[in-house]
Amino acid sequence: MGDYDEDTAFLGQTGPYFWTTFFLLNTVFVSTGFNGLYIVFVGAAPKHHCLIPDVNLTDEWRDAIIPVRIVDGAEVQSQCSRYKLDVVRNLSAEGSIPGRGVNVTNLEQEGCLDGWIYSKDIYQSTIVTEWDLVCDNQWKVPFASSTLFVGYLVGSLISGQLSDRYGRKKVVFISLGAQCLSVLLQSFSHSWRMFCIMFLFVGASQISIYISAFVLGTEVLSKTMRVLFTTLGAFLFYCIGYMTLPWIAYGIREWRTLLAVLSATSVVYIPLWWFVPESPRWLITQGRVEEAEPIVRDAARRNKVDAPAIIFKESELQEMSPSKTYTMLDILKSKNIRCITLMCLLLWMAINIGYFGLSLNTSNLSGNPFMNCFLSATTEVPAYVVSTWLLKKCPRRVLLSSFLVIGGGVLLLIQFIPDTLQHVALALEMTGKFGFTMAFSIVYIYTAEIYPTVLRNVGMGMCSSAARIGSITAPYVIYLGTYNKVLPYILMGSLTIASSVVNLFLPETLHKDLPETVEQMQECQGVCSGAKKEKYVENGAMGNLPVQHEAKSDVQTLTL
Repeated sequence: MGDYDEDTAFLGQTGPYFWTTFFLLNTVFVSTGFNGLYIVFVGAAPKHHCLIPDVNLTDEWRDAIIPVRIVDGAEVQSQCSRYKLDVVRNLSAEGSIPGRGVNVTNLEQEGCLDGWIYSKDIYQSTIVTEWDLVCDNQWKVPFASSTLFVGYLVGSLISGQLSDRYGRKKVVFISLGAQCLSVLLQSFSHSWRMFCIMFLFVGASQISIYISAFVLGTEVLSKTMRVLFTTLGAFLFYCIGYMTLPWIAYGIREWRTLLAVLSATSVVYIPLWWFVPESPRWLITQGRVEEAEPIVRDAARRNKVDAPAIIFKESELQEMSPSKTYTMLDILKSKNIRCITLMCLLLWMAINIGYFGLSLNTSNLSGNPFMNCFLSATTEVPAYVVSTWLLKKCPRRVLLSSFLVIGGGVLLLIQFIPDTLQHVALALEMTGKFGFTMAFSIVYIYTAEIYPTVLRNVGMGMCSSAARIGSITAPYVIYLGTYNKVLPYILMGSLTIASSVVNLFLPETLHKDLPETVEQMQECQGVCSGAKKEKYVENGAMGNLPVQHEAKSDVQTLTL
């Protein structure tokens, strides 16, 4: 196939067709914003204590039957135990009064055998109140969160193959339908297990929407619009959905109704089927030129330009000669690529643990959970804008390490903030979220620039899998806060600081040409720099390629 961008250059770089497609595709990302993190509200645990059945107890004993413990200098009712009901009932019948002749702290305790009472000050119902996911069953909430990210992992593995086989547009809209159905069925879950199973499908369909729409936009839009779409468009519209979520949750405090409303929002995307085109690039690779040409001609009509009589020449549509297919095994063959890949895997995992950990932790922060979630989403908007601007001028390695240090360092500082300065702690957590979001956006571009074209898909795929492992782990990192509230911050902060140091050993890519072959790939610094640097020379078929600097050891010359 010839150069698609060259063949369609007559369309220009902007115009009504490109701008319309740009905004319509970006609206799809809004749904991923408010469907990806609703577990923050659906899985929130309201204040609760043991249910006291309707038995003959005096008012004094009914108030005293729940043990009180000191937490951060304040008295808090126990959430998982009560004084033994039989003992208290006998003492009440005898006329004993707690605190006067009876030391309640010496009484034997038991679990919440009759269930719990939940506060309805903030939430009318959540999955926690529905299925009593507290105390011994508290682990089920982070497990449910992890099933969403397991779905991400599954969806990211299969969506690319489905998109390559059936088309980008079909996968986008089928995934939208699957997401709508999954969230709706989840709202009818009759058990925690069913909720988790449906959450897996929600995650798989959601990441399929994101990946397929992202690919469709990069293939349909012009070079100028493509840069705007991949750096700002997708991220910002995701943020719009993320910022919309707490307002919807604020108005709907019952979890089943909330999910039903969120699922219904996907209906608004149905008309887009007639306005969003299929990728002409993909159609041409499938030999369906007769379907690709009308799309390009319609684009020319809407951009008010004249299309040539023949857009894609027959000679350019001949299949390219087969080339070597690279797999993950090729990454293991070179010490340099192995080292770079291991460092990238650690980076992606650490960033995703921090990013999703802070996103899921908003319901545990002091203050209004809806406002906290909104602030967490709002901090992402300037982060994406600033990162896009900085990436044009600043070295990637220093930039990424700097924001990792900011994100991780702030988390390590939070534990030293006294409880009387909760607003300072909240501001620091939002600063950490800003740093992680910056790192999140930078690492995508940085990693793509490090790997050569022949290994870019494989390398990015492995890094994406590491990111999913990080996001699956994030709910359990936050769960550690039930034992000690500073543990999640210490773990996330330490891991992030360590990854910022590791990042310094990666090669710099600013103002460097994208590597096409393994031989053109830069070496990592430090521990892996002992690998021999390969030099390549003129090739009659490919033209002259630059000769890289020789390593201190022997240089191997390759003729391509």
